[in-house]
Amino acid sequence: MLPFKVARQAIRVVFLILACSLLTLSHGALAAGKEGGTGLVAGDIVSAGRLRMQSQRLAKLYQQAGMGLNAAQAMQQIKVSASEIDSEFGRLDASVKKPNVRRVLTRCDALWQEMRTALKLAPGPVSTERINQLADELMIHTGKLSMLIEAEGETPVGRLIDLSSRLNMLSQRLARLYLLAQGGNLSQGVAVDIEQARKEFSTGLSELDTARENSAASRDAIGLAKNQWIFFESAINRLRVADRGDGKAVQNVATSSERIAQVLDLASSQYARDYSEATRLLR
Repeated sequence: MLPFKVARQAIRVVFLILACSLLTLSHGALAAGKEGGTGLVAGDIVSAGRLRMQSQRLAKLYQQAGMGLNAAQAMQQIKVSASEIDSEFGRLDASVKKPNVRRVLTRCDALWQEMRTALKLAPGPVSTERINQLADELMIHTGKLSMLIEAEGETPVGRLIDLSSRLNMLSQRLARLYLLAQGGNLSQGVAVDIEQARKEFSTGLSELDTARENSAASRDAIGLAKNQWIFFESAINRLRVADRGDGKAVQNVATSSERIAQVLDLASSQYARDYSEATRLLR
């Protein structure tokens, strides 16, 4: 039998080893939790940004259908996108916990349900006007949602996720306003909104392109967006010199706005990956 002092020392060593092991496991679990939280924040910013973009894109597609511009395809795209939006709301509902953020999310969802129902109506002057109203309300509230989530970010890359998502919304808003003008709404308000959106998009794209936080992959994604913007802006600028019957310019806006939506969504997703990596390296 071991002497009492020796046994007591052995017990102390065992307890010390167990304590160190538990501390290591605790730190590992905490780090894993933080990394999971980081991924959730980045994903939440992307989801909120997609909701904001889709508010304008669906109104654009509805306007297209009303104008007879690839009408069947536009209505099919609305149907597919509606299901995708439902999924984004489901994801955010499971992820968002803070009461102030949930209140905004609830308001966004209520607006979306109303817009979803209105989108099922055949395009006409009254329904199109209502869709445009709901689109702008949803844009404002999803913008608040995105801002609240982005405020939880730990690195400047979180700002770039939100900015790239905002630019995607602006591209769709710009296309929607352009189609409104081509459809006959040549009011001063629409003209001012078009120019404001165009300038804001151009400035924001330049900011993303020169951001020092860019990775090689995100810089490539923004490069694709810049290429699409050349065609898109050219068509938008022709509104001032072309008559409303310029079908080629209208078609260019419809197609290039869809392409730019795709590449900017890729950019947002890449920024989300960069965000997660940057916050991981900070620990």
